[in-house]
This record gives sequence, C-alpha cells and structure tokens, in this order.
Amino acid sequence: MSIKNSELILNPDGSVYHLNLKPEDISDTIIFVGDQDRVEKITKHFESIEFSTQKREFKTQTGYYKDRRITVISTGIGPDNIDIVLNELDALVNIDLNTRQPKTELTSLNIIRIGTSGSLQADIPVDAFVMSTHGLDVNGMLHFYQIDGISNPEVEDAFIQHTNWDKNKARPIIINNSKYLQKYFESDHIFQGMTGTAGGFYGPQGRVLRLPLHDANLNSKLDSFNYKAYRITNFEMETSVIYGLSKLLGHEALSLNAIIANRATGGFSKDPKKTVEELILYALERIVNI
Repeated sequence: MSIKNSELILNPDGSVYHLNLKPEDISDTIIFVGDQDRVEKITKHFESIEFSTQKREFKTQTGYYKDRRITVISTGIGPDNIDIVLNELDALVNIDLNTRQPKTELTSLNIIRIGTSGSLQADIPVDAFVMSTHGLDVNGMLHFYQIDGISNPEVEDAFIQHTNWDKNKARPIIINNSKYLQKYFESDHIFQGMTGTAGGFYGPQGRVLRLPLHDANLNSKLDSFNYKAYRITNFEMETSVIYGLSKLLGHEALSLNAIIANRATGGFSKDPKKTVEELILYALERIVNI
C-alpha cells in the first residue's frame, strides 16, 4: 500500500517537503550541523560543490572533499528538527517517491554530527572534543516510536534511581552510537562519554534566568552519575534523537562535539570558532577513510 499524501508530503517539484531535496541531491555520507552558517564553514574545504539549496533553517550542500562525495545539512536546534531531517532523509533513500512505497532493498546512510556543547565534567576542558558513545534521551520525543529494541534498560534504571527521576517526566532512554563509525573517529585527541540530550536550552539544561527549576540539583546529579563504564560528559539538544532514529531506520550515526563551555568550572572558550574549525578538519580527514 502506498503512503498517503498527508503522511509523506512532497513539493510540486517532487522534493521532500521540509528539506527541499530529491534523492540525487544527497550522498550516502551526511554531516549534520545545527547552524545554517556552519554549512559553508565545512564546504569551504571542499574541492567542488555540485548542489546547494535552502528552505527555512535547512540548508544543504553536496560536493567533494578529496575524492569523497559528502552532503552537509543544517538541522536547526532540537529533537523536533532532528525528527524532520532524519525521516525525510530516510524517505529519500528508502521510499520510492513515485510509487510512494518503501523499497525492498534499503540504503544505510553514514551520519556524522559536528556540533558544539557544554561539558559537565571538570576534567573535560573547553576547546576539547567529545565523541558520544551513547545518547541519553531526557526529552521524550523518541517515546512516540517503538524503541524497545534500541534502549539500555539496566543503565536507564540506574540513572532513574540515581537522579530520583520524576515519574511524570518521560522515561530516560540510552542509545548506543554506531560502533562502525566510532572506530574511524576515536583517537587520543578526543574524549568519549555519554551525551545528554535535552528538549530545551534553559530550564531543561539547568539554566536559571527568572524561572525556578523543577529540580535545581539535576545538573549535579548528571555530573555525578557513574555506572560501570558510563558517565555523562556533556549536554546538548540533538544527539540522542539522531542515535535513536538512526538505529530504528537502519543508519549509522556518530556525534562529535566541540566543547565551548564547561558547566562544572564555569569556563567558556576564548575562541570557539577556532575550536569548531579544528573539529571540522578532524572529522573531514576521517570521513574520507570510511
């Protein structure tokens, strides 16, 4: 049965609704960035750019770095945007947009996020890089999907007990990264750890301006969580949903973060642009070997 027009929305030119892309516009290796201005900070290193488009915050460029065809997409901020981007990218490669039916032979994309984040640990300084071994989902978006096969209940239960997690909030979910991609990016120059993914920037990440928090001690509970080899290294707004949807859809995903703030010490990078540029080059040199 074909997918209804209301469920898979296409533009008049046949491109997917939000991203404004057709299947031929993307590579099987895709870099996610949050900020649309960061797309060209990556593609300026390309030998050539063959395609470029933008709709709303979703900017896409596809081109060649050395001999590797790579697509760079800005996702915007937050779990809801990742839900749009990953579902529409999957539709481009795994649904026949003419018949509106899923393909029998599925394509697996390599998805690498290059983002910025704040460290929760004093020993992970500003200007460091963190590779997310797991995404800790505390925003609840993934609960709209069937997630039983991708979660880690033992670690989740330990986290719930440690934080005295409020039963009225969505149950935390912990999702593994792609071990296939991890081996290409790990080195002595990059920290590894679990990345927390919040549904907002202020209250959900423990920031106080004028509104009091439901749990003012949540960040310190995150800092101190340690279960077997698991600890939470940083906090941001995308990684767990990238990992969760990629697992469910059959894609490989890895999240890399430039640490521009340290929430434990209160420090902030003196030159965050330089740190992000160094992470971009670190990632590109490893992507060509995948």
